Amino acid sequence: MENEQYISSLIGKAREAQRQLENYTQEQVDVLVRITAKIVFDNADILAKMAAEETRMGVYEHKIKKNEGKARILWNHMKGKKSVGILRYLRDEGLVEIAKPKGVIGAVTPCTNPIVTPMCNAMYAIKGRNAIIIAPHPRAKKCARFMVDLYDEAFAKLGAPKNIIQVVDEPSIELTGMLMKAVDVVIATGGMGMVKAAYSSGKPSFGVGAGNVQCIIDRDVDFEEVAKKVIEGRAFDNGLICSGEQTIIAHRDDLKKVIDAFRKAGAYYTEDKEELDRIRNVVFPEGAMNKDVVGQPIDKIARLCGIDIPEGTRVIIVKPEKFGTGDYFSKEKMCPLMSAYTYDTWEAAVDIAHQNLLVEGKGHTVAIHSNNEKNVEYAGLVLPVSRLLINQIGATMNGGSFVNGLNPTTTLGCGSWGNNSISENLDYTHLFNVSRIAYVKQGARQPSDEEIWG
Repeated sequence: MENEQYISSLIGKAREAQRQLENYTQEQVDVLVRITAKIVFDNADILAKMAAEETRMGVYEHKIKKNEGKARILWNHMKGKKSVGILRYLRDEGLVEIAKPKGVIGAVTPCTNPIVTPMCNAMYAIKGRNAIIIAPHPRAKKCARFMVDLYDEAFAKLGAPKNIIQVVDEPSIELTGMLMKAVDVVIATGGMGMVKAAYSSGKPSFGVGAGNVQCIIDRDVDFEEVAKKVIEGRAFDNGLICSGEQTIIAHRDDLKKVIDAFRKAGAYYTEDKEELDRIRNVVFPEGAMNKDVVGQPIDKIARLCGIDIPEGTRVIIVKPEKFGTGDYFSKEKMCPLMSAYTYDTWEAAVDIAHQNLLVEGKGHTVAIHSNNEKNVEYAGLVLPVSRLLINQIGATMNGGSFVNGLNPTTTLGCGSWGNNSISENLDYTHLFNVSRIAYVKQGARQPSDEEIWG
């Protein structure tokens, strides 16, 4: 009963805030959206420090970059965009589109991304004139509360309604489940268990699928440039990002050149069976990802695995004998670890990626380094993924970038492949309803049967 009363209180306050926010103009809404990003940008350092210390995962300096980078791109993406009142007139179709709020959003956020995910969710919710309640991971509850307190203070100075953004202070599976059933829309970013619970809540839900980004390297690229990008993505935040590259799939004849380039960029490479066994047993005990190595520094992982790596190593690369169901290394590795495979034909390279995705990560992303449009489009036609990222850094560009056209986000939909409702990056446009006024089209007539069937 106590939990029910607590959730009921949060919902009641959120509904009152939303009723007031619904009357805001586009300009008033955008002031709140901007400050929601700017607070994280201005406090990137302290929020990164809190996140690193509380979650005990990732890299403090990388979290600063993530806080600043996401705040920049999200606000830049949304400023000047319509989300209030009449969105557009489609004169030829006789349609007028009008934006309406969805109500109260419930956002389940992960400890792997404890600051920018709630920030992104809040910006998108407010852009649609919704209130939002954040249910953080228990290992990120302190930094979530600190961030919401910053928002409360800033919003009060602007005269905004109280409780536009709220947080579950002592999150639990029970409380989060109750919240998801009480709100109007759920955004679930985190483990697959929580995403499944969101889709079972009876409310419209946006979830994410498991990551396991396959990285295919074509023969017509600069291997040293590719190695720099891939290492940057895999090492970022100690491998926590779901969009970080998980594999190197290179042509058999190029493997030595490719691995030399990766070594130069800071990789430790091994084909030694004994070392592979030790790494596999530590990272995937009984076939499941070891929670104690998630987001941990590479020195700690090497020590746990009993292997010696050179000082300055940023990523460990293993070369298993099998791909797909033949080895646990085919799965997502949420630490600075990658697996390497070789191919003889481009079709074989795409098949290796496909087989690994069938083990884990179907629907998410494949990263390709190639200048061959035919090869890229072949992969696009064959692979069951929502995104194919070309010649970019997966971890920092797959969730939207100033140099690509993907929606900036922290929630990457994986379509029906990943048991998700959308096969694109979640955007603010997903968080408002649209009413359509339908006029009779000028000059419209029913075509004759001959015109229809002829």
